[in-house]
This record gives sequence, C-alpha cells and structure tokens, in this order.
Amino acid sequence: MTRRVGIAVGLVAVMAVSACGGGGGDGGGDANAITVWTTDTLPDRVAATQAIIDRFTQQTGIRVELVGVEEDQFNQTLTASAAAGDLPDVIGSIPLSSVNTLATNDLTNSDANKAVIDALGAGTWNQPALELTREGDRQLSVPSEAWSQLVYYRRDLFDAAGLPAPTTYDALLNAARTLHTPQRAGFVGATAPGDAFTQQTFEHVALANGCEMVDNAGEITIDSPQCVAAFDFYRQLISDYSVPGTQDVDTVRASYFAGQAAMAVWSTFLLDELAGLRDDAMPSCPECTGDPRFLSSNTGIVAALQGPDGTRPAQFGEVISWAITAEATVEPAQRFVQYMMSDGYVDWLAFAPEGKFPARTGSAPGSEEFVDRWETLPIGVDRKAPMTEIYPQDVLDALQTGPDEFSRWGFPQGQGELIGASLGELPVPAAVAAVTSGGSDAQGAAKQAADALRTIQDTLR
Repeated sequence: MTRRVGIAVGLVAVMAVSACGGGGGDGGGDANAITVWTTDTLPDRVAATQAIIDRFTQQTGIRVELVGVEEDQFNQTLTASAAAGDLPDVIGSIPLSSVNTLATNDLTNSDANKAVIDALGAGTWNQPALELTREGDRQLSVPSEAWSQLVYYRRDLFDAAGLPAPTTYDALLNAARTLHTPQRAGFVGATAPGDAFTQQTFEHVALANGCEMVDNAGEITIDSPQCVAAFDFYRQLISDYSVPGTQDVDTVRASYFAGQAAMAVWSTFLLDELAGLRDDAMPSCPECTGDPRFLSSNTGIVAALQGPDGTRPAQFGEVISWAITAEATVEPAQRFVQYMMSDGYVDWLAFAPEGKFPARTGSAPGSEEFVDRWETLPIGVDRKAPMTEIYPQDVLDALQTGPDEFSRWGFPQGQGELIGASLGELPVPAAVAAVTSGGSDAQGAAKQAADALRTIQDTLR
C-alpha cells in the first residue's frame, strides 16, 4: 500500500500512451532512442524523472521518451501494446504483481535484467529483493526500491502502561486490550472488502503466523491451521478492540491521526504525513494542535511481527522494479536501467524516501552508502525535513532491517500468476470483511477464501 499501490487515487496521466513506440529487439528500432513507461505519474515525480533522464541523455547520447501510465490502467495498456507489437523498451515503478504479469506473458527480457544486476554487482542488492524478483534462474526485473507494511503504536501510551513493543501476536493483543477505552480504540486496521489495502494488512498479519496462501506445489493453503489462527487473531482485534464500521485506508489513518487509536497498520508512506508535512493529511489529535509533530515524536514502529505458529518474524513488503521488455533495444535499455540504479539512483529515491527504501544498498558489496544517503533525504510534500530530524534512530533502524524480513504470498513459491489473478477479485478481503463483521467465524472465513482461490486457480489451468 503506497500512494501508488493500494491507496493510489487520482493519478494524473501526463502523456498519451498511444504516443509511445516500442523497442523491437537488438535488430530493430533506433539504437540511440528508447521508450520508458513509468507508473509514477504524479506531476512532480514526472518532472524529477525527466531531469534524471536529461542528464542520462547528455552523458550517453541516448534519447528517452518518457510515458506515464496510470497504474490502474497498466494491465489494459500492456495488453494492447503487446498485441500491437508496440511495447516500450523499459517499464519502471512496477510492483511484483506487474512484474509477474510481464513474466507470465513472456514480455520481460530476463537475460537483460540479469546483465544489469551482474554489471553493478548482485552483492550490492538487498538479497530478499532479488529473490522476490526471480523465478528459478530467470531475473524477471531489476529491483529498485521497497516499502514496508508497519505496525504504528503510541509509544507514550505504551510507556505509561509499561507495555512492550507489539512485536508478537500476544503483545499486540494484550496492548490492544489494555489501551482500549470508550474514547480510544486499542487497534485499528483495514476491513473493507474489495480493497487491496485490506489484503495487504491481513497478509502482513498472516505471514507473521506462518500462513501462506499457496504452497510450493501450487496447493491452496489459506485454510491451514496457521491461517485459521491468523483470521481469528484479526477477528479478535477488530471485533473487541477497534472502532465501529468498515475501515479503509483513509479511515485507518484518520483514526490514528485523531488520537483515537493506540495502534494502526499502514505502510511507510505514512511517515511524512505523521510528521505534519502534508496539508491534505494532517494529524488532528488534541495535542497536535500545539505541536504538529506530537504523533511522530510519540510513535514507535514494528516492522516484522511474529505469531505463535510462525517460525520467525515476517512482514508484508512491496518491491518496486525496473523491467527491460522482450521487445527492447537491449543495449541502450540496459544502459538506462544501469544509470537509474547508479548515477541517477539517489535522485530517484528522493521522490518519496518514506516509501522508497533502496533495494540496492551501496555501490560495492558491503557498502551502505545508498542507505546512508537515503536517511538524509527530505520527506514531505508541503513542507520537507530529513527523516533524521524527525524520527529517532531506532525507527530508522527498523525501516532499514524491514526488507530483510520481507515475504509475500505466492512469489517465493512461483505462484505469481495466481496472486495476480486473485488481486483482480480480492477473495481474501471479502473473507476478512466476513470474519470481522461477525458474518463468519475464522474457520468459515478461511474456507470462503480457499474456495474462491481454488475457483480462480481452476480458470488458470
């Protein structure tokens, strides 16, 4: 869930997709010109991307046509362009589901992607990011950045009550119970059916308990004991210690910002808003009137969570990538992506550092130079400040270690096609809505989700 994924609303298409031209492989197209799609279509991000591209062109002589594609139109635009033989050379700012769509339809050049990583050094990447973008020996994309799903909690309230950080199911449930009052919910999280944010939130909770949607053999496992326990845990949190009514991305944020919840699940994209740096999403708690940074000063985060059936802490995270397409003019496309992951990398991360943790940690194995630079980048929209000025080191450390615990349903198991298809119908959010509204028990919700997923799976065979 970012301002593009899960909560992206009102993105502005800045260029007509029909204006783009494809690459056409090594033998076709202009060797000094490529077309690049981006789903980062907010005007300020397009301008920043163009500035990086201009420098690339000055250095290399390779001309780049930048085309903005609305994320909710990506699959439709991709299908039409592939049918017309008019794919771009490079596609950027795409999540794992879109990477999988490219791979499933043989539209990505895995050799070219791997060549970029090899040229820059595979040891300079966050290894879980590389693993999530691989399928066997195929490198489906070049991972660029990542954002994490987090548990945000009121550190001041926890300290006053003598509570430990909510790093486990037991600690989180106990804190929700202890801090829940008529004026303040112990916890708030997404429950809206038909909403990707609900799936992201529940997947974060479920992964912590070792709950997988599907196993390595392709069998649906969301009705496993681990998953039933995750549904029941989330049911307890929402039914007993949350705010009334269906909750979505906006209401979860609003409750926490108003001081009406002691904990919430949201992505790293909350960090600038939490600090009062974005006028259209300002904290509104009573204390925030006199101190806009009251909440950021009194909020702790938990990146990886662990349930009783989980073997280790885990968390939901999204990896964003560049992908060189099957029709690309390969050499200039590789040079472009390599530039974006080296000379242009810090400027790329600077668009929204709170949601762009570097997937490439440094320019040499063991180097943390890109991570160190990331810490100093200013966040915010209407006002800006570096994260080091706003958040203590323990928060920054948690953000940095989060990607090491990333896991995702289906991708390590090679089931990305099923995951992509399920995101179109969203049976898991429907099951979450059923169990949290009292329409089903945990066993029934897990069965509801499993039955729907097996039906989707049958259509893919």
